[in-house]
Amino acid sequence: MSSKKVVELLRKAYGDEMETVMNYQTNAIVLDGVRAEEIKESLKADIQEELGHAEQLGRRLKQLDARPPGSSEFTPRQDSLQPPEESTDVLSVIRGVLDAEEDAIATYRELIEAAEEAQDPVTEDLAVTVLADEEAHRTEFRGFEKEYSNG
Repeated sequence: MSSKKVVELLRKAYGDEMETVMNYQTNAIVLDGVRAEEIKESLKADIQEELGHAEQLGRRLKQLDARPPGSSEFTPRQDSLQPPEESTDVLSVIRGVLDAEEDAIATYRELIEAAEEAQDPVTEDLAVTVLADEEAHRTEFRGFEKEYSNG
């Protein structure tokens, strides 16, 4: 794979992180109910981490003489993370987060492989670091899913 593939994946990951921020923010606002508070707080905390990921990806793109995509280049993909019709449907938000995290994990694994093949250890290291964060988010929300599925 070439550095072109690395840039494509960095741009995809950047767009995905920005979409995640938007959807986490929206869901943190619209969810209602006592049981929703812990999820809302977790989403709010994750927003800052996801923004940080986007910033790191954007800086890496700049270092590679590329640029992150702007809003006119954006295509939304997180259908399952859209705010639920019923504001107390916390489980659908949890499952949407899990879908988004699974997608991010797959993207970062692909980026690690592409960066390794392109002999780009800086991008590879960045992708490994962000992958660890995404896997931690997934673990947290798997726990929430278990609680809500049994509760």
